[in-house]
Amino acid sequence: MLQSPFIPNQLYNRRNDIHALYGGNWQSGICPSTSFPFIFIFSGKTGKQHGYRDGWDNPNVFSYTGEGQAGDMSFTKGNLALRDHVKNGKRVFLFESEGKGFVKFASEVEFNDVDFFKTHDTNGKDREAIRFFFKRVGVQVPKIPTLFGEPIKIASDLHLPYDIPVVTERIGLVTSRVGQGAYRKSIIHRWQYQCAVTGFDRLNVLIASHIVPWKDASDNERLDVNNGILLSPTYDALFDKHLISFENNGKIMLSNAIEEQAYKKIGVSSTDKIKSLSEFNISYLEKHRSLII
Repeated sequence: MLQSPFIPNQLYNRRNDIHALYGGNWQSGICPSTSFPFIFIFSGKTGKQHGYRDGWDNPNVFSYTGEGQAGDMSFTKGNLALRDHVKNGKRVFLFESEGKGFVKFASEVEFNDVDFFKTHDTNGKDREAIRFFFKRVGVQVPKIPTLFGEPIKIASDLHLPYDIPVVTERIGLVTSRVGQGAYRKSIIHRWQYQCAVTGFDRLNVLIASHIVPWKDASDNERLDVNNGILLSPTYDALFDKHLISFENNGKIMLSNAIEEQAYKKIGVSSTDKIKSLSEFNISYLEKHRSLII
């Protein structure tokens, strides 16, 4: 691996320490250098006003919103440069804004996947935005299949970047339809590619669902990865019907509508527990528990 010109967690003056030395537009979020094989990407809280949603889905995967403040995003300019950076021999360096012109270097990253999600633009209008999934350089990340077991193909056509099937979704299920694929992938990354309860890790079987169902959630809750959970089919079916839920410590709750012996027959135990529950999941689980039968 080539040595990085930047030190992780170190602060840099964006204008003086990065662009004055390596070039690139210091006012843009995606900044290809014209003098070096580098692309700089910047993430900050101010992007939320344009519908941007960035963050670490897990310790090794960062989801990053493409550029374009108004209207649907497309694979042009910086978005195209990011998508094709490996093929073009460009290195990508991720920085997070610290305010007052300073940024913190997070990591050198590499393209892993890309999809669309629905959000608003700078004018408050609904639009389809691009979400890149970058992995830390040197880290291996599982390829996430579609619900049909085939990886999404990135086509060269800028107007139709995916060959996505038209599918019907049940309420609460996050599918691979345009506008929801990126959310589903973020949930899978968040839960480290395995069932939150059992650790089962066949991605073509696991189901990514909302904790608070789509029909009951606000616009922000529908897109919040903390409102998502990854479960094997049996647990997902019971969870969706409010026949099981989970306490704040992750311990499973079983509905009295089914006898305990019946739960055992389908492999569900009163000792089951979510081991990687975060504090951000708790408010959603509290709402879910209130509806347990």
